[in-house]
Amino acid sequence: MASDLALKQKELANPSKAGPFVLRPLLQNVPLSADGGNEEIKISCVDFLDGNLYVGTTASELLHFFQIPPDPQDPTGSSQFILASRLRPAYSEAQSSPSGSRPGVQQILLLPRVGKACVLCNWTVTFYSLPELSPVFGTTQVRNCNWIGGVDLNEDVGDAGDDRSRGVTILLSLNRRIQVIRIGEDARVVRKIDFAGSTLSVRRDSIACVADSRSYSLLDVDRQLKIPLMSISSLDNSQPGGPFGQAQNVAGDSDGGLLRSSSSATARPMLAPADIQSHSRSTSLGGFITGGVRRQERKTGEPEDPVFQDGDVPTPTRSPAPGEASRDKPLPAPPRDPGGLIAAQAAGANTPARTTSPPKPGSVFLKPHIASPSSEEFLIVTGTGPLDPGIGMFVNLDGDPTRPTLEFDRYPREIVVDGGAVDLSSSRMSLGVEEEGYVLASMAKEFQDGLHHGLEIQRCDVNVAEGEPEKRWLEIGPEDSKESAPSRPIGIRSLLQAEEMRFEEVVELLCQRRFSPFSGHPSTPTMSLGSVDSRTALSMERLSQEKELFDRDLESDDEPLPEGWEAKRNKEGEDFVRGLAKTTSRLAAWAGADIWWVVRNPLLLQMESIMQAVSSQEQQTEADKLQTRQQLLSLLTTIKNQDAKTELEFMTLGYIKQKASIMLLTAFLESPEPSFTDQEMAIMEENLVGGDLDARVVLALIPALRNEIVVNRRGIWIYGGVRDLVRGCMSAEKPAPVIQTVGSLAPNVLQFLRRFLTAWRKKKGFGSIPDEVFRTVDASLLLVLLELDQDAPRGQLGKAGTTRRELYDLVDNGVDCFERAVDLLETYHRLYVVSRLYQHRKMVGDVLATWRRIIEGEEDRGGELGDGEQRVRGYLSNIGNQTLVQEYGLWLASRNPKLGVQVFADDRGKAPRFEPTQVVALLKEEAPGAVKYYLEHLVFGKDNTAYVDELIAYYLDIVIDDLQSSPSSREMVTASYEAYRALRPPKPTYVRFLTDNAPHDDEVWQGRLRLLELLGGGHNYDAAATQKRLDSLSSLSGSQKQTTGKEVRQELLVPESIILNGLAKRHEEALRLLVHHLGDYDTAVSYCLRGGSSLSGSATGRRDSILTKETQTRLFRVLLVEFLSLNDINDRVEQTGALLERFGGWFDVLEVLQLIPDSWSVDITAEFLVSALRRLVRERHETTVARSLSGAENLRVNYDLLVSIDEKGPVVDAGAG
Repeated sequence: MASDLALKQKELANPSKAGPFVLRPLLQNVPLSADGGNEEIKISCVDFLDGNLYVGTTASELLHFFQIPPDPQDPTGSSQFILASRLRPAYSEAQSSPSGSRPGVQQILLLPRVGKACVLCNWTVTFYSLPELSPVFGTTQVRNCNWIGGVDLNEDVGDAGDDRSRGVTILLSLNRRIQVIRIGEDARVVRKIDFAGSTLSVRRDSIACVADSRSYSLLDVDRQLKIPLMSISSLDNSQPGGPFGQAQNVAGDSDGGLLRSSSSATARPMLAPADIQSHSRSTSLGGFITGGVRRQERKTGEPEDPVFQDGDVPTPTRSPAPGEASRDKPLPAPPRDPGGLIAAQAAGANTPARTTSPPKPGSVFLKPHIASPSSEEFLIVTGTGPLDPGIGMFVNLDGDPTRPTLEFDRYPREIVVDGGAVDLSSSRMSLGVEEEGYVLASMAKEFQDGLHHGLEIQRCDVNVAEGEPEKRWLEIGPEDSKESAPSRPIGIRSLLQAEEMRFEEVVELLCQRRFSPFSGHPSTPTMSLGSVDSRTALSMERLSQEKELFDRDLESDDEPLPEGWEAKRNKEGEDFVRGLAKTTSRLAAWAGADIWWVVRNPLLLQMESIMQAVSSQEQQTEADKLQTRQQLLSLLTTIKNQDAKTELEFMTLGYIKQKASIMLLTAFLESPEPSFTDQEMAIMEENLVGGDLDARVVLALIPALRNEIVVNRRGIWIYGGVRDLVRGCMSAEKPAPVIQTVGSLAPNVLQFLRRFLTAWRKKKGFGSIPDEVFRTVDASLLLVLLELDQDAPRGQLGKAGTTRRELYDLVDNGVDCFERAVDLLETYHRLYVVSRLYQHRKMVGDVLATWRRIIEGEEDRGGELGDGEQRVRGYLSNIGNQTLVQEYGLWLASRNPKLGVQVFADDRGKAPRFEPTQVVALLKEEAPGAVKYYLEHLVFGKDNTAYVDELIAYYLDIVIDDLQSSPSSREMVTASYEAYRALRPPKPTYVRFLTDNAPHDDEVWQGRLRLLELLGGGHNYDAAATQKRLDSLSSLSGSQKQTTGKEVRQELLVPESIILNGLAKRHEEALRLLVHHLGDYDTAVSYCLRGGSSLSGSATGRRDSILTKETQTRLFRVLLVEFLSLNDINDRVEQTGALLERFGGWFDVLEVLQLIPDSWSVDITAEFLVSALRRLVRERHETTVARSLSGAENLRVNYDLLVSIDEKGPVVDAGAG
């Protein structure tokens, strides 16, 4: 991600705001001179401790400023500094220093553990107490010193709670040696190390990385051994001090008061053991200065070391002692020689100004730079010249390379290291975790407009080969300085103590602010439900009414919001974010008379700067728009897989996703061409949803859906930066002449809204999201889907993957905006979808009412209901509300009697069953046409004979009313009789003939068949009442002649009259109708055997219709008479002969002979006569046999009597007397 940010930084007008570090004022317009008149005075060094700022100047003055903290009541206030003292440290003129060559205060070394400060001014070290800078150790001075430092970075020297008796060990770099001094209550020399010309040292434990004017070396302070590393300049061929990689003994003379080493640091077994002198006498530093050291130096006959060595003077060196232990150490290859020799010195380098001998030809002297990024590493810088690139190399405490090298565009003036895995003192945000490590180098660069001084920043904890680290440039901008002077060299160093500060920009961007999606003040509209139709914009009166309704729903109580609640919430939010926006910094930079903190730039501000730069670019062409889009998409891609490690980072990533995706959305809405690709749309939608941006904010950017936004009295709360962006977009909208509707949106916008809102609905159930959001989302999604589904074919069901399927899924799963959903669906005339919405809420009555509206003809543009009556029938079977079943069952019965009756006849329904008497009564009142069907169900389906009479009456009414009102029906009935009579035997019975030929869709004919079935079946009904109903028929009107009701009954309702005559014992009349009106001779024969039930074909008849044998015999005689009276001679002969032949046994021969005309041929009755004679002979023979059997039986009885008498014997009756 860092590389992507760096690439974006290069494209911005002000890349410093997008870099990993920014400048924050520490102290502006430092009074470098007492009278303010000398503009040549510069800041030379800075340090900070416990609210005390110490500033050294080139005028040999040390300024002490005291920090005044900000007002606790003002969270945005900043601390102020007041000048506490202006000190001129004592110094001694160097013996060989040219006149006027004074660098001023060169170093400030603060030792808070012992409450002391060491100041190097004009190559003279003086000592002071902290914090007031009072002189200590009397008039003690150390002259001819090049450097003070070498404090063990592994120790917490800032912990004043430690035992002061331990003191703090520092290194003084004199011209000919390094002195190890322990500062405590006094200053004591611990040891002297024979290392000439050192100008810089950084120590970890007992290992120090030391530099002289030409090369770097590792120095074991305890063992007094060193390993030369490499030259500072790769063009320097002279390497004093022995070959690289070999350990050398650098122990100094033991005389002169050197202490036995009492350093708390543990000796590191880096070098081979050597015979190091360790026994010496300890004296104070003051005694050493006044006596011992000078005597020792004079004793050796050597002149005093010069205080400052010039880069042109070769450094004196000492050859190793003959018995010194040494060891070869491989070193990394020196940087490549660029081929040019640069003799100029880097600007501002603290190199010695004195020259004692001319430089060697080709020698280039560069200022050494040493830093320690971790407890096991040193960073050293080499190069070829001050204007050429520099190379940073990392070595461990053994001198071995550890990381890939760094490259600086120019050889730096100063370097500092900040952050990294183990740098606990780096500048970092509050609650932060391990941060990236950076190297900051002060240098000058050539730009198109000239030379710029600034800080080159690059990562030091990544692999250059992987392409990760990118260099960033930070320079002092106009907003950082009140002066308009040209670019000035920048000094930078890591201070002893870090300072805590806050980013108010982060507070402004991340603090939750109230947002209103409507025009006007946020407090003006408390609710908008979109009660006006988004397409037609209904009256505002309705909006007001629904607003009041939802205000009651959304606020659980009627109490008004407390006064000042919004300001209180804003303050709480600011305090919360302000607690997260804390950061600390220990880096200070200065230029001219100004000092700044160099602060880690939060990721939020880096990204914000990028987005602001993108949005501020002129976008006149399509290419510009495309470039802006690609930059925003790339920005979102960089943070896609980044996991938040802190709460601030979590909020930052969410903010970036929200703002960048909103910017993309506005570009998408304002300029659909060039259109977004599918991948770009997916990225935008993913971040709009994944960034947890309130969906109402997105909808606020779409005027056509803004009316659907639901807001309670407390409003919508979003990040302040996002709110400002959305407000700006809304204020830039052009006023439309007419209200925008959903139909005016482009298809790609509608599809985007469909996907976005559908994804947002998946968040339902999250307790952190207010209900109003989902009410808005559901209403908007429903509106979009309705608009997309308008062109779907009518009657099409919701197939998978279609918009209609999504519409069904939306309402089937329930919506939070129920009333608004009903309103929208009604507006779009989607009644079937309304019914599905009701079904989800189990609003059974509303479902049925909606279906009823569709069935009765109200417009339903979807047309999905299909067979509505059948759906109502099935739905009623699945509900348990008897009242609704009754209401809609009767309504359905009135429309479709057959289907409606099934509702009441269904035994598997969930509702309680209805009593038949109740149903009959209800049907008679509400749906008379369905009574017959329900009675049929009871009689035929349930075999409930109690309603047979009523059903017969319904059938009779249907048939008779039809015959009376329809001449065609009368003609059809008459024609059926004639057609049946015209059939030649064998022919079916009339009932079978009628069943086969009656129209299946003719209710009258089917009813008549059911009537015949009931009349001729085994049901016990009131035959007399039925007969009376037939007798009450009025005469037919029309062109026919007037006839009585009886004649109508006999002519048109012949089968019914036959059955009723049979039940009334009027068999002769029934047979007459069968023979002469119907011509159904077979049925007439059956009638003689089974009575009136024979006409219906029923296997069982009524009990009172069963005939006795005598009646049967009589009926056969009557039938014979009727056959003999047939008009058609052929039918007469045929039927008479067949009757006598088949049923001759029921007739008396003499009667038959008397009835048959004499003119008939004997052949007609031959079969009858033969069978009759046979029957007579058989009867005579049977009589003879019976008589004989009777005689034999009589003899048997008499015999049995006699035997019984013999067995009993005689009985003597003596009598009474």
